Amino acid sequence: MSSPASLASALGHGLRKLVGKPAKPSAYRLFDVQLKAIIALSPSLARYVFSGDDVAQMHTLAADQRIKIFFPSADGQPPRLPKDGAWQQARRGLDALSCPPMRTYTIRNLRREVREVDVDFVLHGVNGPASAWATRACIGDRLQIVAPDFAFEGDPGGYEWRPPKDLRSLLLVGDETALPAIAGILEHMALAYADVPVQAFIEVPDEQDCIDLTCSAATELNWLPRDLLNGDHGEAMLQAVCELARLPRVQDHPGCTAGLEDVDIEQQILWECAAPDSGEFHAWIAGESAAVMRIRRYLITDRGLDRKALTLMGYWRAGRTFD
Repeated sequence: MSSPASLASALGHGLRKLVGKPAKPSAYRLFDVQLKAIIALSPSLARYVFSGDDVAQMHTLAADQRIKIFFPSADGQPPRLPKDGAWQQARRGLDALSCPPMRTYTIRNLRREVREVDVDFVLHGVNGPASAWATRACIGDRLQIVAPDFAFEGDPGGYEWRPPKDLRSLLLVGDETALPAIAGILEHMALAYADVPVQAFIEVPDEQDCIDLTCSAATELNWLPRDLLNGDHGEAMLQAVCELARLPRVQDHPGCTAGLEDVDIEQQILWECAAPDSGEFHAWIAGESAAVMRIRRYLITDRGLDRKALTLMGYWRAGRTFD
């Protein structure tokens, strides 16, 4: 029979085996940030610079890296979710008045060395918790962000910019909500694929929203301001794809047109991603769901393009909110 001393020693050794090793980092973690600066980019777009010690451990893997931002709750309190990995459970336990709203955004720039992260916001009045905060934000305001953890050794996902290795032609289409991601993709193309032809069509509310972007010499950047074109949201994107986009010929790029199913964009998010081995042509298209759906039908059904070459994302749906 073991003595109390030896039993205690054995139990202590077993306990160290169980708890001695730190838990592996999860793909995403919660970051505390505060607003450091607001930079006006255009009438409809502003860059919000967030800072915080936590940002030194933030990570991004692509130009369209998605993050979740928690905004002040209906009672006006800044988000204070726990940072021990149980924030989802804690949030579900809050009532409607004290639950911080969550919205999806794109990292525009990350500067870990100085603990800063930039997020571009579309300014469209006070019609939701995110737009209300962006309109009234003050330097020093505190928020929380869920983003990839730099300590995580795998691929956390949360991005769709994965150009095929044989890329020879790129089509970018989006509205103002996709502008931050498209701007980042254009910068990446200028660095890594400078000779690859790029056609970019960006629909924005106002002519003054046609801001300077970093592009390669092989890029054809087309702005589609709705105030000049006198069209509804998404119309200019569809018209540009139908009339101006340089698309592969069907015989060179056989598509999968049979049985194209619709997506119920009133109940679910339109989100279809290109295959990594999709070939030489790649299209990255994002914006309001109904507009992206119409472009989807045209490219696949009317033009017969291969779905494996298309990334199609409904970033938002007019009249609906997906938390």
